[in-house]
Amino acid sequence: MKNVVIFGSTGSIGKQTLEVTEKLNDFSILGLTCGKNIKLLIEQIKKYNPKVVCVQNQEDAKEINSAFPDLSVYFGEEGLLQIVKENKYDILVVATSGIISVKAVLKAIENQKTIALANKETLVMAGDIVMEKARKYSTPIVPIDSEHSAILQCMNTFDNKYAKNLWITASGGPFLNSSREDMKNFTSTEALKHPRWNMGKKITIDCSTLVNKGLEVIEAHHLYNFNYENIKVVIHPQSLVHSCVEFIDGSFLAQMGVPSMHIPIQYALTYPKRHEGIKSGSFVPFGKTLEFFEPDFKKFPLLKLTIECGISGGIMPAILNAANEVAVYKFLNNEIKFLDIEHIVYNQIEKAKNISNPTIEDIFEADKRVRKNLEAIKL
Repeated sequence: MKNVVIFGSTGSIGKQTLEVTEKLNDFSILGLTCGKNIKLLIEQIKKYNPKVVCVQNQEDAKEINSAFPDLSVYFGEEGLLQIVKENKYDILVVATSGIISVKAVLKAIENQKTIALANKETLVMAGDIVMEKARKYSTPIVPIDSEHSAILQCMNTFDNKYAKNLWITASGGPFLNSSREDMKNFTSTEALKHPRWNMGKKITIDCSTLVNKGLEVIEAHHLYNFNYENIKVVIHPQSLVHSCVEFIDGSFLAQMGVPSMHIPIQYALTYPKRHEGIKSGSFVPFGKTLEFFEPDFKKFPLLKLTIECGISGGIMPAILNAANEVAVYKFLNNEIKFLDIEHIVYNQIEKAKNISNPTIEDIFEADKRVRKNLEAIKL
């Protein structure tokens, strides 16, 4: 029986992780954390009986502590740090959004426990720092993203020296076949209608701009120590091939599966072993036509910009990430139009001055500065 802590248990990945643990029966839920969805967290506490929880603010922590007096209850970023310092878990699932868990992940690496990573900011903002520390402490970081899980599965039995290119697939999102003119007037409701995947709102909007795919390129660079020129993006609307690896002999090895996050979540939890899955597959869907074509960088310019920020390194990925996150939530709140997301991100990148080899404090300061710059913006 392995003890699991889930950062972000009330979000999409967190909820599906709990479903996977129920199916496998090999895992005990030691800790749960969430932001503001206290009602759902309370339901999870009753069902999974964790030993420790963490919430966003002190008032909610008091409410939960009153209802569950035997439960250890923390709050805020310090609360996440306290949980990982306890060092009683086997696997830490990081399914939060945003930067709140980055410092806790850095601390958790020192415990040499498996980190199942779904949080993009950890590697996008601080990939060099995180991976250097992971190598120092020999801490396994296993990706939950379907694309990175696919690459891991393809690379698992081969030495990296035999791999030439990583091919990351993208569905193309809800606006794949729309024109730039049409995209000007798309609403958040339309942008949230992803054709293949059921995900949280933020990541779904990122899929509609293809920013998400650029962020995945940055993550792949850090996870697999590949040069950016050897990481390719390919549009694959059917979302059945989740990514593939091209080897030096000209062969390609692809990982396929139905579009379900349960599969990569389970692989991260059981890595490197496999177990009977929560989702049973069928080879029938793979008989359909599988399409692959190059992304349109003119139609989706943020994909190119995101990759360029990854290549620049330093604090540029953090600046892009912060600007994009603020812009996405403004769009979701109907404060700006869809293409204004691009304008906001480009504006912050153009004004930014990079810092080579930044500290974690430099990265967090850059993030904070961008968010402050965008507080009052209205378009």
